[in-house]
Amino acid sequence: MIPKETIDRIFEAAKVEDVVGSYVSLKKKGANLWGLCPFHHEKTSSFSVSPSKGIFKCFGCGKAGNAVRFVMEMEQCSYIEAIRQLAQRYHIQIEEREMTQEEKQRQDDRESMFVVNEFANKWFQSQLHDTSEGSAVGMAYLRQRGIREDIIRKFQLGYSPEKARLWEEGKKAGYQETYLVNNPDTLIGTGVCLKDDKGHLFDRFRGRVIFPFFSVSGKVAGFAGRLIKQSDKAGKYVNSPTSILYEKKHELYGFYQAKQAIKREDCCYLVEGQLDVIQLVQSGIENVVASGGTALTFPQIRLIHRFTDNATILYDGDSAGIKAALRGIDMMLEEGINVKVVLLPEGEDPDSYARKHNADEVLAYIKKEQTDFIRFKTQLLSDEAGNDPIKKAEMIIQIVESIAIIPDIIKRQIYIKDCATTLQIPEQVLINKVLEIRKRNLEEKKKKPHPSGPAAPTPTPGAPKDTDVATPETPDQPLIPQEPISEESNKDRNIRNLMQLIIRHGEKVIYQDEQVAVRAGEYIINELKRDNITIDHPLYSLILDEYLLHYQEPN
Repeated sequence: MIPKETIDRIFEAAKVEDVVGSYVSLKKKGANLWGLCPFHHEKTSSFSVSPSKGIFKCFGCGKAGNAVRFVMEMEQCSYIEAIRQLAQRYHIQIEEREMTQEEKQRQDDRESMFVVNEFANKWFQSQLHDTSEGSAVGMAYLRQRGIREDIIRKFQLGYSPEKARLWEEGKKAGYQETYLVNNPDTLIGTGVCLKDDKGHLFDRFRGRVIFPFFSVSGKVAGFAGRLIKQSDKAGKYVNSPTSILYEKKHELYGFYQAKQAIKREDCCYLVEGQLDVIQLVQSGIENVVASGGTALTFPQIRLIHRFTDNATILYDGDSAGIKAALRGIDMMLEEGINVKVVLLPEGEDPDSYARKHNADEVLAYIKKEQTDFIRFKTQLLSDEAGNDPIKKAEMIIQIVESIAIIPDIIKRQIYIKDCATTLQIPEQVLINKVLEIRKRNLEEKKKKPHPSGPAAPTPTPGAPKDTDVATPETPDQPLIPQEPISEESNKDRNIRNLMQLIIRHGEKVIYQDEQVAVRAGEYIINELKRDNITIDHPLYSLILDEYLLHYQEPN
């Protein structure tokens, strides 16, 4: 048991804004701080932190609590484990009684596997730095790639020898009391070891340079191993298998090292491989992460979005790099991230380019060459289309498809204007096409069954009811039905009510003088813009699109 006095000291030291801020990018608005909720998928900030009250609260999913509760939710750990983590963070020594057998039993596989990964990570590093094979093979490779000693240690790079066996080394190191020796299933679960047909353990990453992946809080979640010797039987890279700690589609290499720089610069540079990250950091650019050589995924994008609204994709200028950039653009736009693209000179990748240039030169090139997705797609697709009018029409549709998935209506309007100017097409034509695509996407989304099934909205105290805005003629039939939306947020309910007001009373003049007449719909839209409130819900966003379209049409 931890003494109450110690717990009080931990609560006093652990400021909620500091603890939450190490996981989520927060921006001050009024007395509170706001950011994207890390507990559910959202594109606009409904997650609030109150330094004066010492609590966090998400108005979307409802999660709330103090700094300890936040750590429990983020790390999926017990109260005691959260207290231990905060004590370690704020250098507060705690004395605990020995855990009971029942408490030991509750230690889950997650903690066991972290123990294995931490030992394995230290062992890989010792093999790189302290053995002749590590020096002659692993370190020689890293030096050949131009990586400095301080960067090797910053990213905790390691080496797995051809013949040494990790589990045997664990036993020699006195790890009998850990899961390393007593529970070989955990070794296999983390993926550092495999079992052959005869039941013998052997190392997964033998003969490879090791790149550890860290969780947001800095724990070792998994590894990638890069083969040094040429082989037709083995792939160049091997990753840890999917486990409760590591899932490749959720991981971004270098994110733990980059998260503070991403917050500070309010931008994330996205590259493909581990060495791309390492070389850019070595050149002095710290806000960079890698998708790990795989196609970009929504979980990775959402992790970036927790810390910044801005991302710049740095990919190779070859056809594979261009295709990867195109895939990533649309996914990021759909998640509400502002995207720019930089294609490096032909024959270069971020690794090779960073080795030849310092940070100022790299940043100058990025600033000069970065372009928004419209110009990037236009230039790329124009070269393919040539003078063929059919291909040009297809090109325009592809660009408009990208605009249509942007959740924020204001950004969509800006991109439509930019696209109309760039492609010399009437703006109204593009607006109509965007509306058509968004209607189609909404219909397709409706056809897909929700995995958790429909859930009735929960009434919120103080929130306006549908009947508050219903006309006397149809008191029980709101114009916008409460379609089956899972976990409808307070914001969505309030936006729905505003949409009903716009439909019923949008054209009513609420203010008029000799020079101007202000209509209700115009007033509501301007107020939403002024408060930076975006419309994410596809149905309500489509309604607003339709209103703006007809409002802008000449009488």
